[in-house]
Amino acid sequence: MTRIVVIGAGAMGLAAAYQAAQSGRQVILIEAAPETGGMAAHFDLDGLSIERFYHFICKSDQATFDLLKELGIDGALRWRGTSMGYWINGRLHKWGDPIALLRFNEISLLSRLRYGLFAFVSTRRRRWDAIEGETAKSWITRWCGREVYDKLWKPLFDLKFYEYADNISAAWIWTRVKRIGRSRRSLFQEELGYLEGGSQTLVNALSDAIRRNGGEIRLASTAERILQENGQVVGVQLRGGETIDADAVICTTPTPFVSRLAPDLPADWRARYDAIKNIGVCCLVFKLSRSVSPHFWVNISDKDCAIPGLIEFSNLRPVGGETVVYVPYYMPTSNPKFAWTDEALLDEAFAAIQKINPALTRNHILSTYVARLSYAQPICEPDFAKKIPPVVTPIRGLQIADTCFYYPEDRGISESVRLGREMATRIT
Repeated sequence: MTRIVVIGAGAMGLAAAYQAAQSGRQVILIEAAPETGGMAAHFDLDGLSIERFYHFICKSDQATFDLLKELGIDGALRWRGTSMGYWINGRLHKWGDPIALLRFNEISLLSRLRYGLFAFVSTRRRRWDAIEGETAKSWITRWCGREVYDKLWKPLFDLKFYEYADNISAAWIWTRVKRIGRSRRSLFQEELGYLEGGSQTLVNALSDAIRRNGGEIRLASTAERILQENGQVVGVQLRGGETIDADAVICTTPTPFVSRLAPDLPADWRARYDAIKNIGVCCLVFKLSRSVSPHFWVNISDKDCAIPGLIEFSNLRPVGGETVVYVPYYMPTSNPKFAWTDEALLDEAFAAIQKINPALTRNHILSTYVARLSYAQPICEPDFAKKIPPVVTPIRGLQIADTCFYYPEDRGISESVRLGREMATRIT
């Protein structure tokens, strides 16, 4: 029986461990955090179990649908009509359908028509190689014109990517437009999915299935080094000195940790992992007694607002009559704001929320939470696909991948599940 050690119990690691255990392998899943789930893990927000980082399901997430059915929890999947808004020049506009676009008078009629054509073609485009070497700035400007880029896209890029804003891959942005654009009930109605009980429903089902098939999950266990002998992986050393023997290892930690974890990889391979840049996130969660807007997602293009948008998650997943709002602050960890206190971030974000809905006061805040990650989003520049090392490494039995490895797709549970299962299947 092959013994497989999986490092990291996020969606990718859980899916890999599940697939390997289903195939009759001996599986040990190790996770540094005290719980499984990674970015899909829940926390208690004043009596409400909710994700630290918001997730939603789209119509194209086939890997998620297949896994839910296998686990017998497909009945927990719910679909709901959602909408998007755009806050610009002191006004909240509806966004995301042809009528809303035609009524959006913040840009010229010609720009609106060009934007509509851009969205239509992007949703139906099947290949990404033609725009892999182009920046998103160039691609959007070429299709929509400078007015659209400067007013609608540049403020969002600047507040998410900062010094990297002008060098983001067009292919990566295209997949985001395509994924949302294809998740619709009709031309005029976006439709997104969620699980009853949230992402924890899937995390718990995967964890239970791993254990039921003889797998072991070790929490609060930090991998220190992946061990090899004569070019073959032989185990994983944990913090504290314990060694777990292994015939194969699947590593799903963020790429910035790889060089330290696998120092026996060739130098040129370690350099490729080190060259992949990441930015961090401070994800703020507000529980409010009053709604902010009717929209699930609101993009913000306002020089006086320090956030690029907010997600009113309770407009997708009902949470008992209250409102849950996420405000993600993506930024390089070198940015001074990343070191701000939770209170300073919450104050600034709530001031932005109040601009969108002035009727909100601090008396409407029921609870808050701030989740932080240093490596939350890879920077996918043009030709990023060439930077990504192969999943199968020169050390026999060792596979390494994180969320950037399914580029040009953006981070998401469905892609993590697909890649995790593929890695386990390759071993078995």
